[in-house]
Amino acid sequence: MTDDRPERIGPHDLGGLPGEAIDRREHDAAYWERQVDAMVVLIFKKGIIEDFAQLRKGIEALGPEVYEKLSYYERWASSAAAHTVDKGIVTQAEVDARIADIRSRGKA
Repeated sequence: MTDDRPERIGPHDLGGLPGEAIDRREHDAAYWERQVDAMVVLIFKKGIIEDFAQLRKGIEALGPEVYEKLSYYERWASSAAAHTVDKGIVTQAEVDARIADIRSRGKA
């Protein structure tokens, strides 16, 4: 017997697989989610990310264990942070220090 399902290319590739019901209720975004959205729009407008495909590429590059534990906007933030590190705008050490600072204040 052969498996006719297409090969998955990553944790984001769910095409043809059964999934959970989508919650389509309207809801307010959390403050931090609005901040992430604004940050991504800003780095796009400043040309740091030239195409939203770059953001998607960073999200798709997350390993399955990371991808599946992060929320939608956490994936955006992770991809944006990785992209700004790759561009030399910030260092990974600076990103890590900022994350540690936020966590120490109980906001993560």
